[in-house]
Amino acid sequence: MRVYIFLCLMCWVRSGYFSLSWNSKRISRKPLENKRPCIEFSHLSVKDSLKDLFIPRLKIVLMMYTRNNLNCAEPLLGLNNSLNVNFNTQKKTVWLIHGYRPMGSTPSWLSNFVRSLLHKEDINVIVVDWNHGATTFIYNRAVKNTRKVAETLTEYIQYLLTHGASLDNFHFIGMSLGAHISGFVGKIFHGGLGRITGLDPAGPKFTGKPSNSRLDYTDAKFVDVIHSDAKGLGIQEPLGHIDFYPNGGKKQPGCPKSIFSGLEYIKCDHQRAIHLFMATLETNCIFVSFPCSSYRDYKASLCVDCGSFKENSCPRLGYEAELWKIGLKGRVEGWPHRTIVYLDTSSTSPFCTYYFVLSIVAVGEAMSDGYISFRLLNQLGTIENPRLYEKSKPFYRLQEVNILAQFFTDVVNISSIGLTYFQTSNIQCSTCNYRIQSLMLKSLTYPERPPLCRYNFTLKEGKEIFLKLRACTAKNI
Repeated sequence: MRVYIFLCLMCWVRSGYFSLSWNSKRISRKPLENKRPCIEFSHLSVKDSLKDLFIPRLKIVLMMYTRNNLNCAEPLLGLNNSLNVNFNTQKKTVWLIHGYRPMGSTPSWLSNFVRSLLHKEDINVIVVDWNHGATTFIYNRAVKNTRKVAETLTEYIQYLLTHGASLDNFHFIGMSLGAHISGFVGKIFHGGLGRITGLDPAGPKFTGKPSNSRLDYTDAKFVDVIHSDAKGLGIQEPLGHIDFYPNGGKKQPGCPKSIFSGLEYIKCDHQRAIHLFMATLETNCIFVSFPCSSYRDYKASLCVDCGSFKENSCPRLGYEAELWKIGLKGRVEGWPHRTIVYLDTSSTSPFCTYYFVLSIVAVGEAMSDGYISFRLLNQLGTIENPRLYEKSKPFYRLQEVNILAQFFTDVVNISSIGLTYFQTSNIQCSTCNYRIQSLMLKSLTYPERPPLCRYNFTLKEGKEIFLKLRACTAKNI
């Protein structure tokens, strides 16, 4: 029963509308009705899932939005198959594709997603509604329909290409099964699409499959993937040029932990990928992420160096992830064509956090069995306490040790840092002095901010001291 519920409620996301109907293996374009200027999302329900048990149906509907018709979806093609005058073939086109939706209702995130995209950039947006085909209690049937949807979309893409559009300007954003539909489209065009973004690509029936049976990094010139429910409704294995694993990619903070929470327990982790991506469109959130071989190494502060990427910044999850594609290949051993990155988020929308790295060089060996905690004081006198990723850090003589720290509020105008040294061994010394040669605090979320330093000071065990910070000298940066 749990497996059945698991599959039937997969994705629970919804999408858009156009007038295409599937009959056998041919598409018929229904003429537009002058009485209805705006197209609406196809409203389905559980009754339609029941009907699909006996009369399978696949109908694909395209809803086109631009800044000229932001609140009124229009068909891509008009009477006599003429291209909509609002569609600009020279502009970028984003295709939004939903996944398996057994209940058929409109997704709450769809309209905000469209508006956010158009607010961000003057583009064409096409919402692909294959609700008839995804609204079914037979998950395997929806999986089989993904290839049919891709074949149908290919015909419309070919039409756009003949009118001057470019594959390089196409960005497919697919949720769950929609991610694999995007991949199948990309395969038909031999990887010529500009970009595919997979939002927690579906795992059931795709995990462990060969690259020709799922989304793969060869399906577009750039493929970025967000994994938010790996080993659940999503897929764990990396699929793209860069794969983001927020909070380890399995369980998301703020999502229910008990099945008694109802539907949210099943869909919350899976849908978090959507809301993280949307947060990069709707807010100033910067989801800086760290290339690393494992989530464990990331939490041990072993992966804070991202200097080879754009402007000395780590890659960022979201709409602008493509800016980092030049430095991606070969970053992770064992995955020559892929970069695997980790990050943590907060538990509430818009899920922002802020990263700093504290680099310390100790003079002696006496600190090899201890660790340092710190907090920051801004110019307003407010103390900010971070989450430290590695509590026990050995400090060897004249070797730099990095401590990754995460804050839930952005700390600016830092005036001083509070440091405390704790000895973890049984031998403790409250009168001992532990010499520090240098300390450097740097923002990883905003690498353009100049780092702050302090030189030549001592610490006592268990005693917090506040030190004023100043601009680092050139040789220490």
